[in-house]
Amino acid sequence: MSRIGNKPVEVDSRVSVQVEGSTVTMKGPKGTLSLVVPEAISVAHEEGRLTVTRQGNAGPVRARHGMVRSTLQNMVVGVSTGYRKALEFQGVGYRGQMKGSQALSLSLGFSGPIEYEVPEGVTVTMPDPTHIVIEGADKQLVGMVASTLRGYRPPDCYQGKGIRYVGEHVALKEGKTVG
Repeated sequence: MSRIGNKPVEVDSRVSVQVEGSTVTMKGPKGTLSLVVPEAISVAHEEGRLTVTRQGNAGPVRARHGMVRSTLQNMVVGVSTGYRKALEFQGVGYRGQMKGSQALSLSLGFSGPIEYEVPEGVTVTMPDPTHIVIEGADKQLVGMVASTLRGYRPPDCYQGKGIRYVGEHVALKEGKTVG
């Protein structure tokens, strides 16, 4: 029995929820998100709560029960308050700049700059050349953009240079010692 799947999802008063068949749509101040619920799982909306129930007890159905509930919770938080990830550059000459509102140009020590197109539904800002702030309503999309940008130059384990999340601790290894 899924303990997470049985908990009801509390819906914020600023969020409007519409359940049509197997599609759940949420609208709020930060945007609109929708989810297609897998078969054998149903979602009911009543009195400011969403309840997720499943038909049957097969393995795949049980596995998706808690996932659907967590996804709905993330959608409620996303359309009401949004999600935010912050990255910082560590290293000499590592910097970036915005090209328009939906493109980034990153100088990360390669022979040329890396051009990155920001997907729809995510806003990226750069308060200074060494910090990137990623915001949006979709938790998965915000995390994917942050992970993609960090993947261009992950932190080095010897010097600590690279792109890291703000507040991320990188354990540095000891280098070779001269005898």
